[in-house]
Amino acid sequence: MSDEVIRTEDLTKHFGAVQAVEGLDLSIRRGEVFGYLGPNGAGKTTTIRLLLDFLRPTRGRSVVLGGSGADPAVRRRIGYLPGDLRLDPVYRGADVFEFFGALRGGTEKGWVDSLLQRFELDPGRPVGELSTGNRRKVGLVQAFMSRPELLLLDEPTSGLDPLLQHEFNALVREVSAEGATVLLSSHVLPEVEALADRVGIVRQGRLVAVAGVEELRRGARQRLDFHVAGEVDEADLARFRGAPDVVEVSTSPGVVQVVVEGSADGAVKAAASMEVVRIVSHESDLEDVFLRFYT
Repeated sequence: MSDEVIRTEDLTKHFGAVQAVEGLDLSIRRGEVFGYLGPNGAGKTTTIRLLLDFLRPTRGRSVVLGGSGADPAVRRRIGYLPGDLRLDPVYRGADVFEFFGALRGGTEKGWVDSLLQRFELDPGRPVGELSTGNRRKVGLVQAFMSRPELLLLDEPTSGLDPLLQHEFNALVREVSAEGATVLLSSHVLPEVEALADRVGIVRQGRLVAVAGVEELRRGARQRLDFHVAGEVDEADLARFRGAPDVVEVSTSPGVVQVVVEGSADGAVKAAASMEVVRIVSHESDLEDVFLRFYT
C-alpha cells in the first residue's frame, strides 16, 4: 500500500484572469496532519475543491487515496468539512448524520454518540435553530463519524469556543495516531502550530514553502533581551548592529533588545564585553514565518 494519500502535479485553476491555484506540486503521507496555511483568498478552499473534483483543473492533476476524488468509492473514504457548510434548515442534526452515513456505507452508533457527547451537540434540533457554533459542530461530527482515512477540513474551528477547540485538537491527534490523514486548511496560526506535522504556506495560489513546524520555527526571527548592569552606550549598540544575523536593535533602560534571523551566536558575542545580568529569549512561532512570506 502506498504511503502517499494526496499527490498533486502542476495542479492549476484559473477563473478567467484570476489565478486561484497555480502549479501546485504537493505530497501528503498517510497518518500525517498537514497544515495548509494562508490568508483568505490564497487558494486553500479551491485546492480542496479540486481534490474532491468539485472543480476541474485548468491543467495538472491530483491523485487522492490512489484514485480520483470524483470516484464515489474514494469519496466514501473521505471526511469533508467545507468552510461554508450549508444545510437545509429544516433538517435535524440526526437527519444530516443519517444521510451522510448512508452515502458512506453506514456508521458506528457508539462512535457517533461519543462525538455528539464530546461536542455537546443535541442531534434532535433543526439546523435552522442552531447557532453558528452549533452548526459547525454538526459539520465536524458528519466529517469524523465514518472514521475516514482522509479528512479534508476547511477552517474547521470557526465559531467554536476555546473549550471545544481544545476538544477538536484532541480528536485530530487521536484519529491521526490511528492512521488517518488530515489536511487542515486554516489561517489560524496557533491551531496549525499545535496540530500539524508539516505546513504548506500558500500565497496568491502558489505554494511558497513546505516544511516541518520545527524547521519553520527555526527559520523564524528570534527575539533576545539582554538585561545589563550599567549604561548602554553607542559603542555597545554598534557591536550588536554589526553582529552576524542581527537584523534589529533597540534599547530601554537596562535592556538591549535584539532581533536575530538565524544564529544567535553573533548577538551573544557582541554582549561579551558588557555585564549581562540575564538573557530572556522570546520563543518564536509561526506568525513570524507567516509574516515574512507575506511581507
